[in-house]
Amino acid sequence: MTVVAGLLAWGVGHAPAGVASVVATVLASQLAVGWSNDRLDADRDELVGRADKPVVAGTVSRRTLGRGTVLAALAAPLVALTTNPTAALCAAVGLVAALLYNWPLKSTPVSVLPYAVSFGSLPAFVVLALPGAPTPPVWPVAAGGLLGAGAHFANVLPDLADDARTGVHGLPHRLGATGSGAAAAGLLLAATVVLVLGPAGPPSWPGLSAVAAAAVVPPLSWYGSRRAARAGARPVGAFRAVILVAVIDVALLVANGRVL
Repeated sequence: MTVVAGLLAWGVGHAPAGVASVVATVLASQLAVGWSNDRLDADRDELVGRADKPVVAGTVSRRTLGRGTVLAALAAPLVALTTNPTAALCAAVGLVAALLYNWPLKSTPVSVLPYAVSFGSLPAFVVLALPGAPTPPVWPVAAGGLLGAGAHFANVLPDLADDARTGVHGLPHRLGATGSGAAAAGLLLAATVVLVLGPAGPPSWPGLSAVAAAAVVPPLSWYGSRRAARAGARPVGAFRAVILVAVIDVALLVANGRVL
C-alpha cells in the first residue's frame, strides 16, 4: 500500500517532497494498523498456531507492539500535516476506519465498511495533499472503496476456518467461502471498470486490458488457493490477486495521467 500510494502521488503530479510526505504518512498508517492487528489478535493467533505471526513466534512482545501502534498512529496525521490540514484530516479518517476494523468491527456484519472507507480515503488523501487541496474526483475514490471492499473478502478467505474457531463472524464469514469469493471477484472487477470508465474520454486499450486482467486473475488465484489448501499450505492466492489487481489499477492511473 505504501508503494501504491507513492506511485499514485507521483502520477497525480506531486513534487518529490509531496511524494515523500504521502509515502511517510501511509507507511506510518500501515504500521499502526498492522501492529494493532497483531497485538489484538495475539491470543487468537496462538490458539490456531499462526507461527508466522511475530507474537506467536516470540520475535516481539505484546507491549512492544502496543507501544509501536500508538507511536505510528500519532505519527501518521502529524506527517500528513506537512501537506495541509484538509489532507491530514482525510488521512486520519482512513487510519481511524482501519483501526476500527481491528476493533470492534471485525466480527460484525458491517466489517466491510472500514475497508471501503480506508481504501477510498487513500486516493482522496493523495489528491488533497496537492498544493491548494483540490477536490478529489469521485471516480478514483469510488474505485478505491470498491477495491478495499474486495480486499476484505479476499483477505479473510484463507482464515475462515481459524476465525470460526476463535469467534470472529464478520460479513465474509456469514457469506461463506463461495459467497466471499464471488463478492471479492465482483468488487475487484467493478473497481477496475470504474477506473477505466471514470475519466473523461473513451477507454484506452490498456484500460480494457486491465479489465480483462481483473476478470481473469481472481478465478485463477482462487483455483491456486484451493490446490494449496488441499496440499496443507495456507491458501493466500486470493489476497495476492488483490495486490496484483491493485498494482494494475495504479499503473493504469499513472499511465493515463487523468486523475485530475
